[in-house]
Amino acid sequence: MKIFADDLSFPGAPVLLPDGNFLFVEMGEERGCVTWVSGDGQSRKVIAKTGRPNGLARDRDGNIWVTETRQRAVLKLQLDGRHETFFGERHGVKFLFLNDLVVAPNGDIYLTDSGIEIEEFAPGGVAHPDCKNLHFDGRIYRLDPNTREIERIDNGYWFANGIAFGPDENLYVAETFSGRIYRYPWKDGRITGPREVFGNALDPDQPEGVKGPDGLKFGKDGKLYVAVFGQGDITVLKPDGAVDRRMPVGGNYPTNLVFGPDGEQIIYVTEAETGTVRTCEAGTDGYALNV
Repeated sequence: MKIFADDLSFPGAPVLLPDGNFLFVEMGEERGCVTWVSGDGQSRKVIAKTGRPNGLARDRDGNIWVTETRQRAVLKLQLDGRHETFFGERHGVKFLFLNDLVVAPNGDIYLTDSGIEIEEFAPGGVAHPDCKNLHFDGRIYRLDPNTREIERIDNGYWFANGIAFGPDENLYVAETFSGRIYRYPWKDGRITGPREVFGNALDPDQPEGVKGPDGLKFGKDGKLYVAVFGQGDITVLKPDGAVDRRMPVGGNYPTNLVFGPDGEQIIYVTEAETGTVRTCEAGTDGYALNV
């Protein structure tokens, strides 16, 4: 593992831009911003301070969609810093703890709501000491950017977190505290069936604690790469859901990852304990949705 960028405050949600540069969120109380970092890691600037941005996703038109936990809203952001609240309570839904999001092959946005008020889960910005035993009702939503329709797909998650579409165009969602990765069949712009367990990212040989799958991305090799918060690794799951390998990241709290430009075969991992973005060889490039 090599350090690509440091001095970040609870980084997450890495996005590779078409020009080879990156966006990250900094969720720390003192920053609460979306940060741009050059492809060589040598330059950076704050794009926008929003409060507590958590997830980022770029659509085919170049818009950046932001799940903003403090505002309980989804923002539409431009790289010059302009942003607007695009989905929120005034659009017919009360979000609790917005987490991650992904743009579907048809342009819709799917996102996770971890299912608990942020102030209850992390009073004063620090996780509740008995947070796993609080009441959760994690939800999955579909948002239509054209009509602003909001549809709740599912609920009852024990902290819904990372979300991704796979090469099979099915939807994959992480449930942090159980360690499970669920899969939903998706076709013609709609979920077509109930969730099923795809795999589990927790290491049974590790002691119990506050840990579990956070952000996730697919490689061109068809495998799912999962940042496991509290376990200190990227757990790689085979196409059948079995564990392929675990890649230590040099910190206990990886939050998410993104593959670098095609040909690099490198993943960039956001790590909260050290406030860094770290790189490691993946042996494959990332799978890119047609968005």
